[in-house]
Amino acid sequence: MPHHTELISALAVGLTLAFFGGLLATRLHLPPLIGYLLAGLAVGPFTPGFVADASIAAQLSEIGVMLLMFGVGLHFSISDLLAVRRIAVPGALLRILTITLLGAGVSQLWGWSMGEGLVFGLALSVASTVVLLRALEERGTLDTTNGKIAVGWLVVEDLVMVLALVLLPALAPLLSGGEGTVNLGALGMSLALTLGKMLLFVVVMMLAGRRFIPWMLARVARIGSRELFTLAVLGTALGIAYVAGALFGVSFALGAFLAGVVASESKFSHQVAEDALPFQDAFAVLFFVSVGMLFNPAILLQAPLLVLATSLIIVVAKTLIAFLTMRLLRASFTTSLTVAISLAQIGEFSFILATLGRDLNLLSVQGQNLILAGAIVSIILNPFLFRLIPLVQRWQQRGEPQGTPQSHPPVGLTRHAVLIGYGRVGRMIAQTLQAQHVPFVVVEQDERRIDELRESNIPAIYGDAARTSVLHQAALRDARVVIIATPDAIQAQLIVEHVRRVNPDVYVTARSHDEHTQRALRDLGASDVLYAEHELGLAMGNHVLAALRPAHDAPASRAGTSS
Repeated sequence: MPHHTELISALAVGLTLAFFGGLLATRLHLPPLIGYLLAGLAVGPFTPGFVADASIAAQLSEIGVMLLMFGVGLHFSISDLLAVRRIAVPGALLRILTITLLGAGVSQLWGWSMGEGLVFGLALSVASTVVLLRALEERGTLDTTNGKIAVGWLVVEDLVMVLALVLLPALAPLLSGGEGTVNLGALGMSLALTLGKMLLFVVVMMLAGRRFIPWMLARVARIGSRELFTLAVLGTALGIAYVAGALFGVSFALGAFLAGVVASESKFSHQVAEDALPFQDAFAVLFFVSVGMLFNPAILLQAPLLVLATSLIIVVAKTLIAFLTMRLLRASFTTSLTVAISLAQIGEFSFILATLGRDLNLLSVQGQNLILAGAIVSIILNPFLFRLIPLVQRWQQRGEPQGTPQSHPPVGLTRHAVLIGYGRVGRMIAQTLQAQHVPFVVVEQDERRIDELRESNIPAIYGDAARTSVLHQAALRDARVVIIATPDAIQAQLIVEHVRRVNPDVYVTARSHDEHTQRALRDLGASDVLYAEHELGLAMGNHVLAALRPAHDAPASRAGTSS
């Protein structure tokens, strides 16, 4: 028997306890990640019994972060990132600045030094990659406009944190209040070198990687070995992420994301995503376990008011600042609310900053524990905050003037179809309606898609279909059918409610990613709800029957001829 089994212990005990913890949380109708956090707490150094190696668990969780970001990159393109830059870049920068100043200001009331307050504020300003992506994936909104804005925002935050990790050691003498001096020349050189490396990595990936990786995946796929293809996927994700960190000074997560963006150029990108998914899920669970291991519950008794203040900054202040920023940038109410709530937590970079702050003597043990406590609280609350979105939207729309439809609808249509959402599914539906010469109008919140529709002379309305005024613009009272093609489960439920309020008799068909949403939409009045996997199974079954039918008919025809 080998004597060094720390890695095996971390994997075996961590995943096993995470399974039971997640199962218990699900039985109690709570998010499974609460069970994962409690599993980490159970094997951490601050509770009796078995203690797992925290450093190994942290490295395993980092693999989960890399694979998650690789998967996100597979669903993104350069055009997607450029499309959300108008909101993501200024929004992320403004929130980081505001929350950092707020955290530093509050810490002054606690008697902390300015350096400690700065590290504390920075740690609270950046969201968790894992929590954000899991929340978007569970709700089927990763590929929506809201999801793309949130991920673009996250990428900007990662870039800023990479620069912060470079600047903090150089500024440590000044921030600590000691007698050390800051070498501005060295600081400028360090910053320029970091920016140069990041730019060089992006250029290499976009020019060389964009050609080589799809070519390599295609060659491996032709070999026909599933094992080699899976290894090629993992090697691409982890290898490029490691090179990004080791040679270019870019974070592993950002390197993996760009690797995914490049791999998405391959025609085998769907197979790549499928092969990476099981590893993403397993290692992402270990992220939550590792967070639970770092948490010392004694901080809840030692400084409960400080824990409360930290949690309020993360959950309330970050949400409000992100929401107001997006509204100032003219994002819709629903988009602003969804993105703000999805970013109302902290995670990986927060822990890295806290550890660096401790190493530089800029952050106390209490400060580090408060950051961890805030992470635990915000991660637990985040799924519940998403459940508040429909309630907030109903409250916001309660005072909205109902109005009456005009005698001549703005879109100039009657007995038409109202298509809500013009993503991949919406486009296919629109093509079918056009082929059958069915008049229709599209309601969409993405400005790029609205421009595309209008260039194609397709009637289009920019706005949130969960608003009565927008539905009136689409002449809903004169419509024959409403097609809800948006994948966002919460948004779809709100739309059904408003559609039924305006036109109780119109036929409403919607899409769903799970049986729970399917039941909820039917209860709200949807005439027909298509559950994706169920419909795919039926379609495949019909194709099989169609292929088998000639084989059954052939013997009968031959028998009739011979007689």
